[in-house]
Amino acid sequence: MSRIRPTLLATLVISLALTGCGTQVRNPVTGQLQRTVMDEKQEVATGSKNHQEILKEYGQYPDAKLQAYVNEVGQKLAKQSHRAELTWHFTVLDSPVINAFALPGGYVYITRGLMAYLDSEADLAGVLGHEIGHVTARHGAQQATQQQTASIGVLAASVLGAVLEAKGVSGAGRMASDVSQSVASGLIASHSREHETEADRLGAEYLARSRYNPANMVDVIQVLKNQESHAADQARAQGRQASGGNDWLATHPSNDKRLQDIREVAARYPGPDQGRYADDGRQRYLAAIQDMAFGDSPEQGLVRGAHFLHPGLGIALTAPPGWRIQNGADTLTVATADGNAALVMKLAPASAGRDHARIIQQALQPTAGRTQPSQLNGLNATRFMGQRRNSQGQVQEVQATVVDGPKGQVYLLVPMARNAQAYSVNGQALAAAEGSFRPLGPADQALAKPWVVVKDTFPKTGWSGLVARSALAGSGSPAEPALRLLNGYYGGGEPQVGASVKNVVAKP
Repeated sequence: MSRIRPTLLATLVISLALTGCGTQVRNPVTGQLQRTVMDEKQEVATGSKNHQEILKEYGQYPDAKLQAYVNEVGQKLAKQSHRAELTWHFTVLDSPVINAFALPGGYVYITRGLMAYLDSEADLAGVLGHEIGHVTARHGAQQATQQQTASIGVLAASVLGAVLEAKGVSGAGRMASDVSQSVASGLIASHSREHETEADRLGAEYLARSRYNPANMVDVIQVLKNQESHAADQARAQGRQASGGNDWLATHPSNDKRLQDIREVAARYPGPDQGRYADDGRQRYLAAIQDMAFGDSPEQGLVRGAHFLHPGLGIALTAPPGWRIQNGADTLTVATADGNAALVMKLAPASAGRDHARIIQQALQPTAGRTQPSQLNGLNATRFMGQRRNSQGQVQEVQATVVDGPKGQVYLLVPMARNAQAYSVNGQALAAAEGSFRPLGPADQALAKPWVVVKDTFPKTGWSGLVARSALAGSGSPAEPALRLLNGYYGGGEPQVGASVKNVVAKP
């Protein structure tokens, strides 16, 4: 949960307000003429303008050597692409989300979150080659053209659906604007699946041209498949239904189908025994990501088991047993496994200053109620109980607490439930979650050390030995499945003893 940042969608709406009947351009990949509302000059301008917004929204990962390494691999592939003449830009974003995407005009992004799960330079090349394929085949321009009669919100999502979907909190913390974006993303998903398949094929082609084995595209899709399986297993373990919603993976074709398709594509190329391909660059890759941040960053807030810790803001909060913590850009949601109840924490509107009554009025717009001065772990607070009208005009009971946090920030804590019964069942846990809001103490600070990816060796004691020296052992979730996922063994098996593997440790 970082400080509130400008909304990316608003900028995209302005920059993508395309009009007119379009013009004819030749697709660099197929050679066919296509009507478009975005010629190459407009593609480059759109990418350039929104590149700055991407950096503001997500941040560039602050490691010059890693950025240079990814750029080197990307430029190598781009030179072998159908649009080598473009000025290409490759950026690692400071986000734990598993994601990669491209803007029109040659702007390609990969998150450190995805990089942690890749296993070699050839895998990295597979991801970048896929995204280069989106640009060379002009998929962004094609979607903009297809959506020119739709609303501007849908048009914006068509170009950056993946990144918008990766923004964060769903469920209780989702705002009304996010709902409209989700609807738009659903439309985009139905139009973009053939584009994803084409980008996979182009990625394999660019790998082969750059002397990487096209079979590494299979590894990339397997990483996504493993993430999908892990998420489903976690959901079952927590007694909730696996998400089939509007996340990044949901905008792509079935990963089973992608695996089948890309295996068929890779099989058309000569095998590695014919000497066409260089090594997969695994050791170079492991050296490049050594000490790369893993998971949440202190600037965004850290989730450590049941605890949310934000060193930058100086606050901490603890979730009730079995509840989940979802950390978004400006909202923290602590929710039951079934999503029937949640405590939502937000930064108070800056326009309201530090006036608690004004904050309550602006944030909740109550029709009636009363306030009571209070204290919350030594912090000045105001509790509110009252009513408000929802968007259908119905009267709702509402409660909230406004708290003066450390470092001049003011927070709004709002308990929510699906219905009165859910509130009754979870009332004590909601009160406990709210009551845990506190200034960051010494014990919290000890937990709030950032995690990094390191190169390790697989021990004779197997996965249990690797777990014993991993920070994931104290994460509150089973560490062995997480380490298997990190190293590409989620479906079973293990490396040879002494083989290089990835581990996660707390930064000293």
